[in-house]
Amino acid sequence: MKSLVDAAKKLHSACSNLKDELEPPLSFTYEPLDYAWQVHEQYLTRYGGLGAKTVLLGMNPGPWGMGQTGVPFGDVSKVTDYLRLEGEVGSPSETHPKRPVHGLDCTRGEVSGTRLWSIIEEIYGDADSAHERLFVVNHCPLLMFDVEARNLTPDKLRGDSAKRLLQVCDEHLREVVTALGAERVVGVGAYARKRAEIALGNLADSKVTIDSIPHPSPASPLANRNGGADWRAEVRSVLH
Repeated sequence: MKSLVDAAKKLHSACSNLKDELEPPLSFTYEPLDYAWQVHEQYLTRYGGLGAKTVLLGMNPGPWGMGQTGVPFGDVSKVTDYLRLEGEVGSPSETHPKRPVHGLDCTRGEVSGTRLWSIIEEIYGDADSAHERLFVVNHCPLLMFDVEARNLTPDKLRGDSAKRLLQVCDEHLREVVTALGAERVVGVGAYARKRAEIALGNLADSKVTIDSIPHPSPASPLANRNGGADWRAEVRSVLH
């Protein structure tokens, strides 16, 4: 879908212009919408026009997910096997030695991405059928680390530049909702829900329902409990 592609290009340009202004503890910033654009664009064009009215909203890329593939929650095996995407992935201009980018050749999985795309497949079936119902987007496209290679989420940033970054990302979410004609945004975790409430509160005549599911992070006790069964049950109760 051209409008989604245009919105993503606009988001990348705005975030790229801001990234060098972001303050410590930020030390390294990766831009998957740059070096993994080929795969990201393929995701948008293949799955963005199938009729989804629910946006599943993540926070920002993880180092072994979208940071490798350019796809939100993009565990490599799910991107290649379930979503059937392919393409060339380059490398950030500057990388932390502990956080290399191997693209679709990366052999390390991302637990959050495996869990999220697996439950999507369980509920909706194949990728085309799933994307007739929902579309997965990250609020912020930047993958960020401190000097020790610890992952930094946008809520950990401070200063005026961080506020401008969030505003740019909020605007992109509004553009995605408008392009899809979305009726519902489901935040993956409390932070994503909060950003959706802030962003869509500024959307004129918005009647979008906002909800959330628990985050599938391996750091989440719920996501790990009973082999993940409790987490999957909660996700099903919201999405199905």
